[in-house]
Amino acid sequence: MVTPPAARPHLPLRPLWICRTCAAPWPCATARLTLRHEYARDLVALRIYLCAQLHDAAADLHKLHPQNGPDPRTLFDRFLAWTPRSSPPAMNSDQGDGVG
Repeated sequence: MVTPPAARPHLPLRPLWICRTCAAPWPCATARLTLRHEYARDLVALRIYLCAQLHDAAADLHKLHPQNGPDPRTLFDRFLAWTPRSSPPAMNSDQGDGVG
């Protein structure tokens, strides 16, 4: 039985760094949403993970195209620029609602 595309994980196909499911440059829109959800409580870990992926992608893509290898700014935008800048404020039960 074939898994429908919507149910397949959007993971990178190395060394091309395209999505295995939708063939968009990875991380594709679905992968970004999934990663934001998975790392919602730890944005630092999300950025560290994506930095490691960027490093691997730069190496792989440079090997594929040594003469005109990947543009660093394009890779930064693709892997990191879309990540949230800060975590939403956490509400602790002892903080109250700030009223009064």
